[in-house]
Amino acid sequence: MHDDPFQPRAPWLNGDLQTIRNFLVVEGLGRGLTPPPSRRMELPLNDGTGDTLLADLSESTGGRGLVVLVHGLSGCAASAYMKSSAAAFDAAGYSTLRLNLRGAGPSAGLCGDCYHSGRTEDLANGLRALDARGEGIFRRGLYFIGFSLGGNMLLKFLAEYRDAFPITAAATVCAPIDLAAASRWFDRRRNRIYQRRLLDWMRRDTVRLPLTAGMHDAVLAARTVYEFDEVFTAPRFGFEDAADYYDNCSARRFLDRIETPSLLVEAKDDPWVPSASYDAVDWHALPHLHRLSAEGGGHVGFHGQRSKIPWHDRKIIEFFKWVNG
Repeated sequence: MHDDPFQPRAPWLNGDLQTIRNFLVVEGLGRGLTPPPSRRMELPLNDGTGDTLLADLSESTGGRGLVVLVHGLSGCAASAYMKSSAAAFDAAGYSTLRLNLRGAGPSAGLCGDCYHSGRTEDLANGLRALDARGEGIFRRGLYFIGFSLGGNMLLKFLAEYRDAFPITAAATVCAPIDLAAASRWFDRRRNRIYQRRLLDWMRRDTVRLPLTAGMHDAVLAARTVYEFDEVFTAPRFGFEDAADYYDNCSARRFLDRIETPSLLVEAKDDPWVPSASYDAVDWHALPHLHRLSAEGGGHVGFHGQRSKIPWHDRKIIEFFKWVNG
């Protein structure tokens, strides 16, 4: 792959500015890349819950295959990074499927439950539902990209379902591969504004679920993401506590089982995910995984010079082409 280090575009010159640009410019002012035309797909999970995922499918004539995009915590198919990636990959000749996870975005109206970082069976069942439509959508190649928490879920999925689907290659962007370390990193005092905003979104997505009065009050009372996972995520999904949830669902536990060629993009100045989690991994022992560490870029930012397409999208497109020879 060509050497192309990340260089931030002014005035977004540090990790925090890179992180908030999506919200200020793309979502706030509507100046982001326009995703290609899409059609809404219903993907029944067929797991006994009656829940159905919704996704936006954009079909390209380029014939390079299908890229499934998995959003991060409190995101959805309409998140700025999901739409800009769909635009970038459409221009490169790929079809894209912007997936709403269980209970996220428009999927909330068709779900009585929600996703969490380790609920990988939803990705598997969503793919099975897509394949069952008989349209042969990913017969020309199947690719995955997971953003932030969706990246952690994707890596766990690649390990657990490595023989179930013909996935050509995958990539993650700013995935918190050690959930406990990411929780501590995010809980720093300097992140209190991020914490407040993210918790507002998490409460919004959660209180619309059927909850007991006690659970409802506990969700509203949580003051950190860790507290939220302690009072809601862990008990709802059968974990002993937040620490148990983090330990069982962190991608770091599954990396050595991944056989899909995968690019893991991260930034050393990410205010949400510590780069030290990536430093702790022996990448030489993982031949299928390729770490791409940038000096800057923030959290799912990577708004660089010379192109409106985020740097991480350009590098992932380059990686997918490299995998295909």
